Amino acid sequence: MCRFVWSLKWACLAVLATSLSANAAEPLRLHPENPRYFEFRGRPTVLVTSGEHYGAVLNTDFDYKKYAATLEKYGFNLTRTFTGAYCEAAGAFNIEKNTLAPAAGKLICPWARSTADGYAGGGKKFDLDRWDEAYFARLKDFVAEAGRRGVVVELVLFCPFYEDSQWKISPMNAANNMNGVGKVGRNDVYALKEEPLTRAQHALVVKLVTELNAFDNLYYEICNEPYFGGVTRAWQDGIADLIASTEEKLPKRHLIAENVANKSKKVERPHPKVSIFNFHYATPPETVAMNWHLKLPIGDNETGFRGDGDFVYRSEGWEFLLAGGSLYNNLDYSFAVGHEGGTAKNKAPGGGSPALHAQLKVLKNFIHSFDFLRMTPEPGVVKGGVPRKGAVHVLAQRGREYAIYVRGGEQTKLVLDLPSGKYRATWLDTKSGSTAGEETFDHPGGERTVASPGYREDIALAVRRE
Repeated sequence: MCRFVWSLKWACLAVLATSLSANAAEPLRLHPENPRYFEFRGRPTVLVTSGEHYGAVLNTDFDYKKYAATLEKYGFNLTRTFTGAYCEAAGAFNIEKNTLAPAAGKLICPWARSTADGYAGGGKKFDLDRWDEAYFARLKDFVAEAGRRGVVVELVLFCPFYEDSQWKISPMNAANNMNGVGKVGRNDVYALKEEPLTRAQHALVVKLVTELNAFDNLYYEICNEPYFGGVTRAWQDGIADLIASTEEKLPKRHLIAENVANKSKKVERPHPKVSIFNFHYATPPETVAMNWHLKLPIGDNETGFRGDGDFVYRSEGWEFLLAGGSLYNNLDYSFAVGHEGGTAKNKAPGGGSPALHAQLKVLKNFIHSFDFLRMTPEPGVVKGGVPRKGAVHVLAQRGREYAIYVRGGEQTKLVLDLPSGKYRATWLDTKSGSTAGEETFDHPGGERTVASPGYREDIALAVRRE
């Protein structure tokens, strides 16, 4: 009995020590050796995921524990979620099973309900002077569950109102709160035009940042797609400053992201507190080269509107990361209420499936198999063999290792410019992750042709000096 008691005691102490260690861990940060990439829990990290449509917390019907377990199953290390300051009505953007559109009575957000009837989405109005503690318990449990699974949470603080239907159901609309705050049009919500509304937004940021400070698996994005809906530069800068100043009084510091543009744009005069620059639908990945001068992480954190085939989103991820990007999030509509394992057949403007999850796991494992901190985009390595109407992307540490992705064609003979040495070339099936072909060769230096096996749609190649 005594031995059992001591064993139990030490087991409990071990669990406690593990919990305290995780709580004390430094949050996701820029890697000190190469700030274009991340360091998470002591390891160089590229963030890769195929995540749900941002309603995991605000939609109480959504089983986020099962969802987090699914992300872990595929080795994903990122998810993106909205706070609840913005939500959508059923049918928005032609998404049939939309996690951002909770059923009646299933929306939970940071502000508590009042005793007054009249919320446009059903139920009581909101009180912007009181917090909903049940919401913050759910939010913190979500972040903790993700952390246990090795998943980083991108918490998106705000989102513009694309249509009147979204502003109509926002708690920040004066019609939906008992405080009379938000007597503006939807294009003036994030424009510093109503002081009480700005105060409510700032109070929310301070509350969120304070409540979540202890977590290491977290960073903040100021606003989703601020290039719509009248979001001003001054408002965004104010939120970035507020996050930073709030954390100056707290133990931990978290990274701040800005969503720059759809497709591509050169970042001019970046805010000094912003460390991550995210883009949507960033294919081809030209925005990485355009912003290479920043020496900071460049992300493609929303895809879609390219049909529902696996190839288009798989290839977008491969091309973006091998162009030097450090974050890829496929917007995945196979996650829905009742389908938190990613199995939904969803009518939506994008894709997602268990097959795509497995394929993106191959991408994540591939990029993490390299010493990517010391690699840079090197398209000049390829001197020939690019498939017609296709593309080749190369991330390389010249003379040591080369990560190469080929899109298009069915077979290729890549002509590579390599320094002298002995090399192993391994072709990888991007769908299964299996080795499709391999050869070793002694090379005197200069051009060398490496022939691929047959493939369909795309293939990857790892060339390493022996």
